[in-house]
Amino acid sequence: MSPAAPVLQVQALKKHFAVTQGVIWTKVLGWVKAVDGISFSVPQGETLAIVGESGCGKTTTAKLILRLEEPTEGQVLVDGLNIHTLKGTELKEYRTIVQAVFQDPWSSLSPRMRVRDIVAEPIIINGKLSSQEIKARVAETLERVGLRPQQAALYPHEFSGGQRQRIAVASALVSDPKLIILDEPVSALDVSIRAQIMNLLVDLQQDLRVSYVLIAHHLATTRYMAHEVAVMYLGKIVERAKTKELFKNPLHPYTKALFSAALPAHPDIVREEIVLQGEVPSPINPPSGCRFHPRCPFAMPRCAQEEPKDQDMAPGHMVACHLY
Repeated sequence: MSPAAPVLQVQALKKHFAVTQGVIWTKVLGWVKAVDGISFSVPQGETLAIVGESGCGKTTTAKLILRLEEPTEGQVLVDGLNIHTLKGTELKEYRTIVQAVFQDPWSSLSPRMRVRDIVAEPIIINGKLSSQEIKARVAETLERVGLRPQQAALYPHEFSGGQRQRIAVASALVSDPKLIILDEPVSALDVSIRAQIMNLLVDLQQDLRVSYVLIAHHLATTRYMAHEVAVMYLGKIVERAKTKELFKNPLHPYTKALFSAALPAHPDIVREEIVLQGEVPSPINPPSGCRFHPRCPFAMPRCAQEEPKDQDMAPGHMVACHLY
């Protein structure tokens, strides 16, 4: 069976924000290199997780895919079309097939709208269905995410955190999307509810063949939900591999440090403890060469001068590091 064309392709994507001074005569002092030349693709029905510490560029990447930011360079293709050049009908179609579920179910749902209106919003915008069809679609989608159709008449404040996140998932699913951006979808929820929402998302993916880009801090969530993982550091992807392969054999020193900082799956597992020195450098003036070299326990003189190129270490396992 030949692999299908990827739903999402990100090619040499950059987003630099100007740092300015002054109100009337603004002077550019520098550029925050939030995303600095990253590439990846997501096949249909699979999940790519993007992991890394705060400020590494994960959320900016999500905003670029959702057209909430314009790229400085590079492009984002959904179904082969560059999303930042879409207009008219094509833009409407993009708004239907790409959806998002955000971190905080308290602030991402409008408190003034009933659940039926929140869930129906993505299909009303498209204007293809009658009010009767919309009502039926909303009821069916609420059932799909484990809520009762009668709950459509309620307001978000009448639900618990886990139920609100189910409403957010229903709103993302109602328009039959091909791609959903999951921005930390379970990190604001109680631990007891996290597993329910993760299971729901995995089951929905198996049923509907929808693709996910999962922005995550939590490595256990990543391990459970993702087919492939991209590790980001200061705007760059430093390692990318299938989830099983990455957790079994992390290669980049930063990936190893990330994994050593996470709680082990079992208390008896003994792991190498890696403590990184210093703070994350400023994205306004990132280090020359490899951006990780000031904190890397294995840094060599060449790391400070030369930016490492992506190396294919095994089928589908890429690392950007001079050690290899």
